[in-house]
Amino acid sequence: MSTSVLSQAQVAPREAGEPEAATGYIDKKAHTSKEYMVVAANPYASWAGKNIIEQGGNAIDAAVAIQAMLTLVEPQSSGIGGGAFMLYWDNTTKTLHTFDGREMAPAGVNAYWFVEGGEPMKWLDAVVGGKSVGVPGVLKALEDAHSTFGKLPWKTLFKDAIVTSEEGFKVSERLEKLVAVATQYHKGMKTFPSTATYFYPGGNPLKAGVTKKNPMLGKTLRNIAEQGADYMYKGELAERIAKAVQGVEINPGVLNAEDMAGYKAITRQGICGDYRSKQICGMAPPSSGGINVFQLLKLLEGFNLSDYPIDSVEFANLYTQASALAYADREKYIADSDFTNLPYAALINDGYLARRAETIKPDKPWRFARAGEPFSTQLSAGSSLEQPNTSHFVVVDKAGNAVSMTTSIEFMFGSGIMVDGFLLNNQMTDFSFLPAKNRFPVPNRVEPHKRPRSAMSPTMVFNEQGDLELLLGSPGGSRIVSYVAQTLIGVIDYGLDIQQAINLPKITNRNDYTALEKGTPIATLQAPLEALGHDVKVIDLNSGLHGIQVTENGFVGGADPRREGIAVGQ
Repeated sequence: MSTSVLSQAQVAPREAGEPEAATGYIDKKAHTSKEYMVVAANPYASWAGKNIIEQGGNAIDAAVAIQAMLTLVEPQSSGIGGGAFMLYWDNTTKTLHTFDGREMAPAGVNAYWFVEGGEPMKWLDAVVGGKSVGVPGVLKALEDAHSTFGKLPWKTLFKDAIVTSEEGFKVSERLEKLVAVATQYHKGMKTFPSTATYFYPGGNPLKAGVTKKNPMLGKTLRNIAEQGADYMYKGELAERIAKAVQGVEINPGVLNAEDMAGYKAITRQGICGDYRSKQICGMAPPSSGGINVFQLLKLLEGFNLSDYPIDSVEFANLYTQASALAYADREKYIADSDFTNLPYAALINDGYLARRAETIKPDKPWRFARAGEPFSTQLSAGSSLEQPNTSHFVVVDKAGNAVSMTTSIEFMFGSGIMVDGFLLNNQMTDFSFLPAKNRFPVPNRVEPHKRPRSAMSPTMVFNEQGDLELLLGSPGGSRIVSYVAQTLIGVIDYGLDIQQAINLPKITNRNDYTALEKGTPIATLQAPLEALGHDVKVIDLNSGLHGIQVTENGFVGGADPRREGIAVGQ
């Protein structure tokens, strides 16, 4: 088994991986299987999950192995230095569980953490270094989930990632491109010695196809496998993380060993609601995904969407109106509910959404939306930038248990700080930089021990009998909500399989401008949408959707052709 992941990833069929394409429309075909399915953002990770299932593990076991491998092979997007939201479906008890492994603000921060000289910092300046690092949460969430639902011993779940760290992995084209691009946008990459040495050996950026070893990460994972998450949160590694954050030469932070030791993953009640004949379930705040994906769908439920071609002006106009309304509510109301105490259930109330939907019409000129008033409060909408360097994976095991998990270090290569073979996140920049606006507080302001709002939207869909039918999610920063909702509509309203829905040319509107995916047929909608008042931009939309459809005949796996992920199963 010591070389199985390396060899399997190298020989993974191209049908499952497809060419990576930031632009272009690819008619990628679905992957089908009978017993189980794993879809992750990199072939090494997919095969690591598959190996665990083949050894008798379940979906939770596979999730641990996948995340460990992603830390190595997709360091630009996620890792044990970041955070995650996970949905877990226990098929035996027919129960949905959700795990909040979102990063937490250190105790030493304040509401003006990103304000200098009375002005908010520039986002690209704030990202770099220790100031942007929150307490990582993904490993703790995985350990909590495994302690309750795991099947195989914890220490066995890291074997593939450890061996591949020590023996090396083939650098992907995507990693090569992002390492090269990072020199323009991330000044920490070549400034911080350990990061520069790893990603720019001899001063040159990593190249696709070369074998890259990371023995330091292998050692870290070996210690985590033997000692559990406490090695990271309460041991020597916690001290080294704190020292790196506080001692970095750019934007030193305040995260300390006490912050690490005090971190707890949280089990929350999922956000669930009915759309058409399905039940849609997602994460509660601090994720906005569960609320906003459901809002966007429910706002369109009064329309027979299939009357309009999915690439038509009418559909695009309807979809972007609903999206604008959902994003307006997101900016004003959604934040860590442990701090706001807002009754967020009011945002998905049928009556409230029906009133909001009255303004939506197929031929209505587009305009900016205002947040609704689901309850009485005095708050201001804030804004925060969320970047698309995230990862999503889905697993259904042989018993029908399932995981849908979105995991991130935020910006490409996170804060740029590398400790013991992995990168630390910059999730603190997901908070609003200004604590108040127009004299009213912004809910997503920085506060000690608070978790920043996120658009990550791991989602599961159930039929009228309560059986799991679909699970999916995506990277994509604040556009994640749009990517997931559009894909759900493709499956539920238009009868597409999950791969066909993922392939759809993307359209987004975050209550700002309408983005049409460059290089796809939908770009031809620019002129007619502009005639309806849209500010249209034809740009690359780099989703990374991964999903599994559960059918009577087995499983249908979908991997986004815009990235390098694959679906594998048996």
